[in-house]
Formats: sequence, structure tokens, C-alpha cells
Amino acid sequence: MPSSPPPPSPSPFTSLPLLPLSSALSPTTKPAFLTALRSALLNVGVFYLSDMGLPDALLAAVVRECRGFFEELPLREKERVEMKNEKSFLGWSRVDNETTAFNPDHREQLDLSTPHPVPGSTAPLYHNLLAPNQWPSPTHLPSFRPAFEEYMQRMSHISTLFTSLIAEAIGLAPDAFNKFFDADQQHKLKIVKYPEVEVPDLPVGASKTERKNWEVQRQGVGPHKDSMLTSYLLQASDQLGLQAQNARGNWVDCKPITGTLVVAIGQGMEALTDGVCAATTHRVLSPRRGEGARFSIPFFQGVSYDAKFEAMDVPHEVLKLRDQARKARRDDVEFTFVKGRWGHLGEATLMNRIKSHPDVGERWYPELLRKIQGQQGAAVL
Repeated sequence: MPSSPPPPSPSPFTSLPLLPLSSALSPTTKPAFLTALRSALLNVGVFYLSDMGLPDALLAAVVRECRGFFEELPLREKERVEMKNEKSFLGWSRVDNETTAFNPDHREQLDLSTPHPVPGSTAPLYHNLLAPNQWPSPTHLPSFRPAFEEYMQRMSHISTLFTSLIAEAIGLAPDAFNKFFDADQQHKLKIVKYPEVEVPDLPVGASKTERKNWEVQRQGVGPHKDSMLTSYLLQASDQLGLQAQNARGNWVDCKPITGTLVVAIGQGMEALTDGVCAATTHRVLSPRRGEGARFSIPFFQGVSYDAKFEAMDVPHEVLKLRDQARKARRDDVEFTFVKGRWGHLGEATLMNRIKSHPDVGERWYPELLRKIQGQQGAAVL
């Protein structure tokens, strides 16, 4: 008897799923939520999350304070908290100061994290990433720190809950990822401003080179995959800009939807789940002249820097679904967490930060920066 044909390959996504987190909290609706989440993890890797229980007043406050930092804070106050002042990669970055995919990102930003003391002198070098924040002056922005400390605290709880749901969706125990978290786990957050850019229309029938040059001119953030486990983006203005790439290489707009966060699966999650959870390439195009500056507030769930890479014991039937889903994925961006390359997640993370912020690397990690630049030069050759 002839064998049955294999199931059809999933089609590349053309829009993002929307998952209401409140559905995961009811025994009646949770099974359907987990089914939808597993499909999103296998086939898309980027999706909307709604109904998270975040107070409207808090969301309004963090958006207001985000804009206030960029629009009201004097330059001298920004320079007082500039990223290159510290070893931690926490602080303010100027426009075009960070690089992604070998090109500058046309954005201004402030990197924050949940609070940690300065590490001791005997700690591993990558523990420099654990440090106090450089906060803007309360004289100028008195409500800034309270709003973002509360937001990070709430997002810490939401991301922990969501990670337990990811585990359940792929057949693991809810606490399967707990061993990768510190007791006082560091999470990170950025506030970002994408200024307008003066870029002409892309001509009809543009060549591949012309399209590439046009995309570089509009690069708010170049094509990349997030690191760590999960990230949660609050789009703080209405412009289009965030795009996710499907298997055909097409860019799908992640339009702002009120009351949602855009969740992206990170490379750490993909590595730990043996590729079941897809980290999807995405980028941001800068707003064009007349559209107004774009603002966003991404929160990045952290993982212990001392953790080592190991695949979870994912059920065989889910691994089979992974193998089928891979046909609808696109993997043309460097994968940071290559197993066997790094002893600890912190080593990979530190090198990635030095590569993205060479001014900080030049000041605090010159030998590692030279190593990275040598590897990049060899790759070009």
C-alpha cells in the first residue's frame, strides 16, 4: 500500500497572529491559547500580545516620559548618562551610534535594566553587564524613573508568565526554563526615538543594489534577530516601521495596534528549544520627512549570564513539527548563540554588545573589539 503523502509545508506568514494573554488564565480558554501559541512559535516567531493587565495610566506614563526624554532633556543632561561612560552598556546613545548588519542604526536611545549593584573584582568579565542604571536627572524628569521602574517590574512578571506558557505550548513543564534565570534576574529595556530621514521614493523596477542602498538610507535598525528569550515591544507612536521577514524574504509590516505589545522570540529561546521556537529576522525603517519621529519601548527578558547552552527535552512529536515548520522559515542573519562557541551566555552577550557599540568597546574592551574587527575583516575577505 503506498505511503500517505507528507503534510503540506506551512505557508510563509503574511500577517502576525494576535494572542490575548487573558485567555491563558482561564481553564476553559487556555487549551486553545496554547495551540495558537505553538503555531505562532513554530511558524512565525513574532506576534501581538493583548489583554496583559497593564494599567492604561502606566502605559500612558511610559510613553509620555519616553517622549519627554528625547524632546525635553537638554543635550548636556543626556551626555551625563552617555553609554560610553560605563562598562555596562547601559545609558544614552546618540543617533547613528549603534551598528546592525554592518550599518549605523539611525536612532537615539537610552538603555536601562532592572537594578543591580556593580559586580565584584573577581566576577567574570561579562558580569560588567550587571550594573546600576544611569538615570536622567529627576530635576528635569521627576516622573521618569518611577514610571519605568514600575513598568519593568510588571513586565518582569508578564515575561515570566509568558515563558511558562511557551514551555507548556511545546510540551514542557511550566517551570522548564526556571533553571536559566537568576534569583534577581536582570531584564533590559530601551526607549528609542527614530528621527525622520530625507529619502526619495524607491523607483519602480529598482535593481537589487538600488533597493539595498535605499534600505540602508532608511535603516532605523538593520535586519537582526533578538537575543535572550523573549522581547516585548510597546510601539509608542502610530507610524509603520517595524517589519518581520518571512521565508520568501518579504517584509511584513507589524503595524501599531493599541493595547498590544509585539513579542519576538529570541535566539536564546531558539537555542534552548533546539530550534522549535523560531527567532525571526526583523528590522525598523525610519520615518520619512513629514511623518514625524517614531518612538518605541522594547523590553528584553533576561537570562542568567552564567547559563550554558543545552537543548531542552522537547517531545519528539513537537520536534517533527519543527522540522516541517523550518521549510517556512528564513535564516540569513548571523546566529549569536552557536553551541560550542561560547562557554556561557554572558560571553556571547558581551561580544554582541561590543560589536553593536564599538565606542564603548574601544573605551572599556579594546582587545575584544580588535578581535571582533579582525573576525569581521576575515569574513569580508
